[in-house]
Amino acid sequence: MGTLRVNLNERSYDIVNENGVLRTCGTHIAPLLRGKRCFVVSDTNVAPLYGDTVLHSLSDAGLEATLLTIPAGERSKTPERLAWLWEQMAQGGVTRTDAVIALGGGVVGDLAGFAAATMLRGVDFIQIPTTLLAQVDSSVGGKVAVDLMAGKNLAGAFYQPKLVLMDPETLNSLPDRVFADGMAEVIKYGCIWDEALFANLERLGNRAAVMKEITDITTACCDIKRQVVEQDELDLGIRMILNFGHTLGHVYEKAYHYETYTHGEAVAAGMVAAAKLGQKLGHTPAGTDERIAALLTAFGLPTAIEADRTVCETVLGLDKKNQGKTIHFIFLERLGKALPVAMDRAALLEQL
Repeated sequence: MGTLRVNLNERSYDIVNENGVLRTCGTHIAPLLRGKRCFVVSDTNVAPLYGDTVLHSLSDAGLEATLLTIPAGERSKTPERLAWLWEQMAQGGVTRTDAVIALGGGVVGDLAGFAAATMLRGVDFIQIPTTLLAQVDSSVGGKVAVDLMAGKNLAGAFYQPKLVLMDPETLNSLPDRVFADGMAEVIKYGCIWDEALFANLERLGNRAAVMKEITDITTACCDIKRQVVEQDELDLGIRMILNFGHTLGHVYEKAYHYETYTHGEAVAAGMVAAAKLGQKLGHTPAGTDERIAALLTAFGLPTAIEADRTVCETVLGLDKKNQGKTIHFIFLERLGKALPVAMDRAALLEQL
């Protein structure tokens, strides 16, 4: 078992990374809660696989749990689905001592977390991520949100969980494309922080080899994010580096209506494009893009996606790293070290 402590001023919490923790989740969760009732939010892919296991464990720990299931996919991360969760909890008689538990991937975690942050002005929140992407990225750090018609994650909050429970066994049930989706974020951590991690992924080169070291790999990624979030919980400085590849990744997702490319696939292409631009502008050593592209290709991820200029302009205008007419674009000073650079948005658009 591996446990990391995220130390924040007001809402510190543990990340537990342990095989079989879904079967014992109630013993971890019950001591942390103020009350005895939970609303477990999951989706139509995950609930049939793990819903009963989690509900039984919660019940065995003396907790009363209600399962709320949403349709799987990004289309559920909307204000309308958020309002549905509010209504379901209200009709269930939710009180401020109750808790919301997110059981699923990033969409479930973001949506359930925003519901927890806003229901009765905040109830306890637990993350049980079941995808690789959610385990290494979205479940840690307290960002919760829904998508708007204008773009992704534009309505949200910073709301830290009381606990994150990660079970590596859940990754065995992922289709290859969903596993690769998470590998994009794993590779990102190597790019921005840990060249040794990047080199190890190059050595492993495929899913089967990665799964033999998966607990060490996911723990390393969470530890990087922990260090960044502890320094900058509200995303005003160093935390921006976690968005390497995301500025353009969000453009690609929007350009194809969140249907053609997954988040990880869009970020993968965004990382290569950012490396190419960094090389062009003299921020990034030559050949960095080729090394990143080769690793992404090994895991079945795209290295280039085209997008319309109008979409690019619109999404860049709403990017959360904007400050007035300036955007902080994340380049690589080298593999293993990210470099935020303040750029005029119009100038960046011309370069792209």
